[in-house]
Amino acid sequence: MARPLRIQYPDAWYHVMNRGRSKAQIFSSREDYSAFIELLKDASSLWKVQFAAYCLMSNHYHLLVQTPEANLSRCMRHINGLYTQYFNRTNKSDGQLFRGRFKTIVIDGGSYLLELMRYIHRNPLHAGPVNRLEDYSWSSHKAYIAKGNEGNWLQKDFVLAMLEDNKSKRRQAYIDFMKQEEPETLRALYEKKKLPLLLGANDFIDDIKQKYFDKTIIKEIPQVKELFLDKSRIEKAVCRFYQIEVDDLLKSRCGNYNEARNVAICLLRKHTGASLQNISSNFEMNSYSSVGIVIMRIKQAIARDKKPQQRITAVERVLT
Repeated sequence: MARPLRIQYPDAWYHVMNRGRSKAQIFSSREDYSAFIELLKDASSLWKVQFAAYCLMSNHYHLLVQTPEANLSRCMRHINGLYTQYFNRTNKSDGQLFRGRFKTIVIDGGSYLLELMRYIHRNPLHAGPVNRLEDYSWSSHKAYIAKGNEGNWLQKDFVLAMLEDNKSKRRQAYIDFMKQEEPETLRALYEKKKLPLLLGANDFIDDIKQKYFDKTIIKEIPQVKELFLDKSRIEKAVCRFYQIEVDDLLKSRCGNYNEARNVAICLLRKHTGASLQNISSNFEMNSYSSVGIVIMRIKQAIARDKKPQQRITAVERVLT
């Protein structure tokens, strides 16, 4: 089966979707939903993508995302791969979780963006879990109506500014907008078996077709160049703090939690931009996905106890 066409360019907007294999659940507990949201937060920083909206349902998800660096495929491969491993490990299952590669629609960044945000946030109403949007916990709707800093990792301001110029009135403008039903034509479009590649005004669609549809290969734009810290400097700082040797840091301790090793992995990923594959080779891991699992475990440890974060911060002070 041919792979779906991926149109990627800087600052593109996408509606990203995926479902469980054979319509199976991909979220079976509160912890599953929370783990996926944490992956979105991590990806927004790691891959420099900007999520404007999300909605997680029991057997599928919707994302509204912009990619300043034209790297959607790499980002979603990271998210779906790590979540599949997490889900299989947690639920004692095995094999493919999603029914295939994620689906995307390239979105015109004008009024269509607002309509898609509303469609995504109103998904729980149409699917039936709740009668009021504010009663659904697993979408970004609550972040939009919150008065504090909830969901500040989301690209809310850009979307809200399209509704209202006055910052003090944007929250109410959003609430009023969400009370309205999305256009029937939009809902009908998503009920079709085959979704379009593009959604927008005619000039937007024509422009994309001229640029991309005559090419047989769509190449990803290279990732942003990072200013790297020296790898050995990070390893030495971690070893000095935990009072261990580099050999102890690089070797896995089967059956024992090695915080120093995990901290070194996280700091290498954060401060050098090294690939998952390179880090996994350096630490003698079985696969690059193991690196992502280590990073997730560190975050879970920090969520339970602030002391690991304090130790990481202490090492970072030395580095910076």
